[in-house]
Formats: sequence, C-alpha cells, structure tokens
Amino acid sequence: MRRLPQTCGRVISGLLAFLLASAVALLASAQPAAAHGTLAESTPAGGSTVREPFTAVRLYFTEKAAANAFFTVTAPDGTRVDDGWSQGEPKPLEKPVREYFLVNGQFEPREYTTGFPAVVTVAHLPAKGQYSVSYLSVASDGDTVRGTLTFRYDGRVAAAPKGWSPPSTQPDPALVAATEQHNTSGQASAVPTTADDPSNPPAAAAPSTESTEESGFGTVALAGWAVVVAAAGAVAAYIFWRRRSASTRRPTGRGRTSPATSGRRGGGARPTNKAGTGPATGGKTIGGGKADGRRTVVAPAPGDKRRPTTVPAARKGNAVVTARTGVAVDPTPTDQTVAGTDGEPTVEPGARPDTDLAAAAPGSRLSNTHLALLVGGLVIALLAGFGLARIGTGDGNPADRSARQPAGGPPAPGQEGAANDGHQHPAGTGPHTHRGDGATGETLATGTTVSAGGYTLQPLERSQPPGVRADYRFRIVGTDRQPATRFAVVHDKPLHLIVVGRDLSGYQHLHPTMAADGTWSVPLTLARPGGYRVYADFSVTAPNDTQIPLVLGVDHTVPGAHTPTALPPVQAQAKAGPYAVSMTGTPTVGVTAPMHFKVSADPTVPVQLEPYLGAYGHLVVVREGDLGYVHVHPEPELVDGSVKFWLTAPSSGRYRAFFDFQVAGKVHTAEFTINVP
Repeated sequence: MRRLPQTCGRVISGLLAFLLASAVALLASAQPAAAHGTLAESTPAGGSTVREPFTAVRLYFTEKAAANAFFTVTAPDGTRVDDGWSQGEPKPLEKPVREYFLVNGQFEPREYTTGFPAVVTVAHLPAKGQYSVSYLSVASDGDTVRGTLTFRYDGRVAAAPKGWSPPSTQPDPALVAATEQHNTSGQASAVPTTADDPSNPPAAAAPSTESTEESGFGTVALAGWAVVVAAAGAVAAYIFWRRRSASTRRPTGRGRTSPATSGRRGGGARPTNKAGTGPATGGKTIGGGKADGRRTVVAPAPGDKRRPTTVPAARKGNAVVTARTGVAVDPTPTDQTVAGTDGEPTVEPGARPDTDLAAAAPGSRLSNTHLALLVGGLVIALLAGFGLARIGTGDGNPADRSARQPAGGPPAPGQEGAANDGHQHPAGTGPHTHRGDGATGETLATGTTVSAGGYTLQPLERSQPPGVRADYRFRIVGTDRQPATRFAVVHDKPLHLIVVGRDLSGYQHLHPTMAADGTWSVPLTLARPGGYRVYADFSVTAPNDTQIPLVLGVDHTVPGAHTPTALPPVQAQAKAGPYAVSMTGTPTVGVTAPMHFKVSADPTVPVQLEPYLGAYGHLVVVREGDLGYVHVHPEPELVDGSVKFWLTAPSSGRYRAFFDFQVAGKVHTAEFTINVP
C-alpha cells in the first residue's frame, strides 16, 4: 500500500493553523451588547397561567424605569385594562442578571441582584384568555427598553369599575423622540444573562440580517458552525492519514522496506537509533547518503541474526556507495526500493519514494511537538465553533432570546422586542431582525424608496390604461447593474407584490413569476385613473449566500381624470365578501400592541379559517401621505378564536389596514382605517 506523501502533513498543518486563526478572529468579533435597564422578571411571569384575580402587574427591571415610561395591559378582546403605573419597592432578584458595558473599548460585565419594579395597575379582568403587557422606556445609558410579555388568565372575571373607560393614551413624545435619537429600534436593548451560566455570553448588539423563520441562522452562528464543520473534516483527514501511516509501517512479508528506511527525496533515510535498528531488508543498502556525515542503513540478509547497522556513505556520481558493501544506489526521487522476486528489495526506476511522517525529524516533518500544538489548536477551534453557534442560535434560554426578538411579536415571556424594516413577526418566530432599506428608529415603515440595501426596483412599465389587463414587469437590480435571480422563499413565495392607490384604495396582493433573466411579470388590472404605489416585498440571496429582506417601492400611473377617494372613518367592523370581520386593539407609537381580527359568517358564528401563505392571515398597513409600508405576520396559531398580530405603529397619523385571510380555498381582504393619535 502506498503511503501518503509529506505534502499531506503540511496541508493538515496549514488547515489546522487556519482553523485556529479563524476561531480567534471570530471570537474576537462576537462582542456582547453594551446595554442595561432590562426586564429581569415579572409577576405574573411571562407564559404563565394565573387562576386567581390580581390588581397589578409588576415588571422588575435592573434599574428604575424612566419617569415617562409607558406601559399597557391588554385583555383578550383587545381592549386595554391598564390604569396607570408607579415605581415599586426594590427586591432581590430570583436570579442575578449580568449586563455588559463598554469601558475603554472593552466590554465589562456587571451583575445585578436587585429588581426595580414598575407596578402597572389593572382596572379589571374582563375575560379569560391571553393578556398582553407592553412596555417602552429608556435606560440611563440612552438605550431603548422595549418589549412585550403574555400570560393567560383562567380565574374569575369582573366588570369594569363604574365610570371607568379603556385608556387610549400614547407614549410621551419626548420618550418616542429619545428612542428614535438613540437609533436602536432594530437592536437589542440589552442582554441579561444569569450569573450561574457564565458559559453563555451574550451576542453582539448589531442586528443580524437573517431570520430563523425566513433565513435560517444568523451570520455569527453560520460562521461558528462553519468552523465546526471544517474542524471535523480536519479531524477525519488526520485520523485517516494516521491509520494509513501506521499500516504502511508494518512489514509486508515480502521484504518490502520499512517507511523508516525508505528512500528519501534529496538524501538517505535517517537511522531510527544509534545502532541503526530497522526492519530487515535482505542485506541491501537502502537510501542514499552524503560524504558530509550522513549515513546509510545496512540490514543483514534473511536468517542473519545480526542487527542492522549504519555506515558512512560516499557519493559517486549520482549514486551513493556504502563503505561496507560497495553497492551503489541512485538516491534520486525517482527511485524506490521494492521487493524483488527473491524476497529481497530492489530499486524500481521511475517510482517516487514513500515518506514516514511520524518518524520525521524536527523541522522537516510533523514532530510530536508540532502534533501537540496542532491538536491543541484543533480543540480550540472546535470549542470556538460550538461557542459561536451557541451565541448565534441561542440555547432556548429566554434571557438569551431577549436581545434579538423583533417588536413585531412578543418574544419569550418577559423579554425584549423590536422591529425596523416594515416586517413585524409574532411570538415563536425566533431571534432575528430585518434591516430592510436601512430604516432605523426614525420610522418602522418601509417602501418609501426605490433603492435600498444595494438593490433597486426597476420597472419596465411606468403606466397602463385604466381597466385594461396588462403585464406589469420589473427587475430587482444589484449594484453591479445586473438583475438579481436568487430569492428566498418567504411565506410560500419568492416575492410578494403589493399594489395600492395613493388614496389608499385599490389594494391588491399579487405574486409575480420570474424569468431566467431576472425579469418578473404579473397580470395587473387597475380600474381607476390615478397614482398607485407598487411594493416589492422579498428576500434576496446575496453573492455571499446571506439573505437580505427588503421592501422597495415605486410609483405607477394610470392616465385619466382622477377623483381621490376619501379615507373611510375608523370602524371596528368590516365586510369581506360574505364574512364579517372585527378588529380590536389600540395601535401605539413605538410600542408593540396586540391587534385581534375575528372572522364570522354573522356576528356570532365564527368560520373555519385556512392557512394562507403559511399563516392564518396577513396584515399590510400603509400610512397616509408618504405611503410608508408595514407588513405584519400573526401568531402561528389562533388565539382565543382570533388571528392575533403584534403591531408597532411607526408614528402618529392615519393608516389603512388590509387583512388577508382564506376560507374554503378563497382569499378575502377586510379593510380598516386606523387612527394613531
């Protein structure tokens, strides 16, 4: 069996060194979040079921909530039941919380053992079901503290106090301005970590562009797992090489030379000890030598009990002549000693010598010291890979998820949330954010620009006649001016096209098809003249295989006399075909608020909803004026018989909400006007 060449050892050495350097670089880049003032625990606890009446919700933060902090408690029917809040008496936390601060360029941990409660008064508990608590504050370091938790109430219900009415207050404008100024709407406000779990460090504060639901793991997680896979491959290669080397060192029974005495490129084999001990080679001289003190190994003939010896060798032309036997052997790399027909080795021209990596001399091959260093580096690389993957994916600990859950839906009970690109998601979506078109704390709506994230929506037609069915064609063009052709499938489709009039009428939700050259097309009919906004909602796969979720918008015109349609008044009921749809909830600027939509054949009989595009409903909200776009995804399951969304209103103003749902294979749309004070 032919042994592996010396190059294999060098390749393995280089690979292990690369893994070690990669692990160090990646670990250095995974910085913890520099934030504090986070929610540590609550009463009732997030995700719990409460069976006894209570009069207040207590939220324990690692520092006092801001004086103008904002809190809401929402009942299962979508109405608010909070009645103001106050600061409570501090108490020891059940588990200490570790937070990180940037000090002189380094992140330093601090542990908090005291919780500072914000006591939110609950006016009454009107129904059994899921209650939601939302909060918005600013920490002393300026970070936004924002989140939502839920719990179920299964106790005795009570009527509202006499003269009490549900609040419709909005956060203090100064509070909203502070959160926008700090520019953290798409980032974690903090990363609490229990002190008894130091092995689970927080992730970096910068948001990932990936989504668990839509895009898989985050960038750091992918990098970590890449290190693991590469290291595992190196382990396999190393084991394979060692086994082959070990097997080739055994005598073949036909007099084949041992690796320890095989011919060697550029010179003779080294002796294994001062006595020249080595396998029998039939009395032949093996390998070459030099007159400068290098020696050759001479083994006795079969049956001779004398031990092999080493003798000086002199070079004669291209051959080496041993002092003991006078036999000349050509030591060039094209010669190799093989077994002859008489059981003794011979030199076979044209063959390349084998190499024993394990018996190499220091500085020329893998010595034991080198092996120890490389194996140690491999272990570090493996640990780094698993650590990075753990940082990127979380370990199921709600404290770990808190920093990365978007505000489009409540995170794990008692934890943080944010949204920043017009996409908002429900609980259970997993840790991710959308960077979208670069929207920050200034707005949570997107689609107001034609270019974002290095991509541009390029329509091939900018107008069409009224009432005529025509193909609307467009491309998504990258910075290289070439059409993008790699798109991720999100909610069953690679791209969602939303069309709405500038007066917020004429809503359509379409799904174009893409040709091989990157041109998208879809039949489009626009009955009325006027201006329209076309939104392309998609996730493009970049050349480095990362997914970039984007919403791009462009104007489209239907020529003719246009009479704008007045925005309908705010109402809680809407008709969608034969169905009645009710909407409950109080949209709030900068605060995650639950919105419930219930579909019924008449006001009392609910209908059986079917999943549409991977969910029980979709909610598109468009702002009057600049036509800012927000696409909200619901809870994965119905909540108390309704489709529950978590909406963060981008700003004050009027909006038009379009709720898509499916019954008996047909999609319907209910439209509502929302007024956010």
